[in-house]
Amino acid sequence: MKIVILAGGLGTRLAEETDIRPKPMVEIGGIPILEHIMKIYSSYGFKDFIICLGYKGEYIVDYFTNNPIPSDWKLSLVNTGDNTMTGGRIKRIKEYIGNEDFMLTYGDGVADIDINKLVEFHKNHNKLLTITAVQPTGRFGGLKINHETDMIEEFNEKPKGDGIWINGGFFVCKPEIFNYIDGDETTFEQEPINRIIEKRELMCYKHHGFWKCMDTLKDKNDLNKLWENNQAKWKTY
Repeated sequence: MKIVILAGGLGTRLAEETDIRPKPMVEIGGIPILEHIMKIYSSYGFKDFIICLGYKGEYIVDYFTNNPIPSDWKLSLVNTGDNTMTGGRIKRIKEYIGNEDFMLTYGDGVADIDINKLVEFHKNHNKLLTITAVQPTGRFGGLKINHETDMIEEFNEKPKGDGIWINGGFFVCKPEIFNYIDGDETTFEQEPINRIIEKRELMCYKHHGFWKCMDTLKDKNDLNKLWENNQAKWKTY
């Protein structure tokens, strides 16, 4: 099963890094986060990658030209346009997929997800699309307060969020999803997914373990700190 990785966005909220490189090439522990993601999949035996290039895509091409990939990996680097939206990027790699199910994720998120269980879940329900749902860590510390005495009974520095589940990437798709995408201006997470929901063809795989998206400089620093302290839970390889 092929893995499509969206790696062409501008990464504007990480401008300190993305002024000079695309966000998937920002390094965690001296390794681009893109390569971390690829190693997660590879550790479960999935090694056929299609990278959707866009903003500063030549940086990614140069990296893989000068840093040979493992001999059992297959890599296709596809220019999907500088300003193309996520749906458009997916549509542009249709010819690389054929008529088989494929996996899809973003080039900025890591997790200790069991890819084999994700794929098995997708195959068992036989719906059009599986999305991995995650619960992000809350931004602020949480207090458990005894409101009769005002005594703090518990302090949680990094609690889970407020119970909401969000899109964590790590999709599994049937090729029919291409029929739901109009073109370059289509954002996959908007009209296509909503239409798939209307058809009752979207399922969620709940991941209860580690997940983190590198959206800001703080996220990058947090991930590097985990790596340096041997607490990189996504390191399944």
